[in-house]
Amino acid sequence: MTVPARLQARGLSAGYDGRPVLADLDVAIPDGCFTVLVGPNASGKSTLLRALARMLVPTSGEVLLDGRPIGEYGSKEVARILGLLPQTPVAPSGLEVVDLVGRGRFPHQTWLRQWTREDERAVDEALARAGVSDLRDRSIDELSGGQRQRVWIAMALAQQTSMLLLDEPTTYLDLSHQLEVLDLCRSLQQDGSTVVAVLHDLNLAFRYADHLVVLSGGRIVAQGPPTEVVTAELVEDVFDVPCRLLPDPETGTPMIIPRSSGHDRRDPRQPVRPGPDPAP
Repeated sequence: MTVPARLQARGLSAGYDGRPVLADLDVAIPDGCFTVLVGPNASGKSTLLRALARMLVPTSGEVLLDGRPIGEYGSKEVARILGLLPQTPVAPSGLEVVDLVGRGRFPHQTWLRQWTREDERAVDEALARAGVSDLRDRSIDELSGGQRQRVWIAMALAQQTSMLLLDEPTTYLDLSHQLEVLDLCRSLQQDGSTVVAVLHDLNLAFRYADHLVVLSGGRIVAQGPPTEVVTAELVEDVFDVPCRLLPDPETGTPMIIPRSSGHDRRDPRQPVRPGPDPAP
C-alpha cells in the first residue's frame, strides 16, 4: 500500500547565486515515516531539505504541502506544520536552555496571545521528550555537543509540528550520542510524526530509515525502503566505494562492508618482518 505524502516536490530545480544544485526533482515524503536523505558531498541533500522547508525558493518547479504550493502559506502557518533544525544552529551567548526551547512556541503566539500555560506545558513536554529536563536552567554555552543537539531538537518539538526536518543532526557527535538522536527520531516517528533527516553514515541511514532518498549530482537516483533499493552497485556508483552488502544482524537492513583496495593486504598468519638495521 502506498503511503500518502503531505509534503512533496514536483519538477524541483534550485541552487544558489545562479549556480544550479538540484535539477528537475520529483520526490514525495511518505507521511508518518522516517525518511533519510543520503548522497556524497555536494549532491544536493541540504539544498533539497531547505527547499522542502521553504527556506530556499526554487528556480523552477514547486513544493506542495497538503496539496497546496508551500509559498502560498504564511510563515507562521508553515511553522505550525513543519519544524526545521538547520545544520549549524546558533544560539545567543548566555541563553538558558529553557529560553531557547521556549522560542519554539513563537508560531503559536500573537499580539493577543502571549505566553500561556499551554506554552509552558509544551516546553516541559519537549524538554522531557528530548531527555534534557535536567538541563533546563543551564546555559547553552556550557553544554556538550550531544546535549546541545538534543536541546535544539527540544526547541523543534516545542513547535508541536507534525513534520520535523533535520539537516545532519548527528554531525560532530560520537556514536553514543548519534544513536541517542536517531532513537529519538524513531520514537517521534512511531508516535505519528513525519521525520526527514540528512545523514552521512550510510549504515545508520539504512538501519533507521523507513524511506531512503539517494541523491547524486543534484538528481535522485533511487528512493524507497532501504531493503528494496540499496545494492552494492548503487553504493559503488554513487559513493565510489566498492563493497559487499550483508544483512545487519540486529535489524536485517543492508550493511556495507567496504572491499579492501588490495594495496595493504597481507596474510595475517605471517609475522611482520622488521626492517633492516640502521647504518652505524
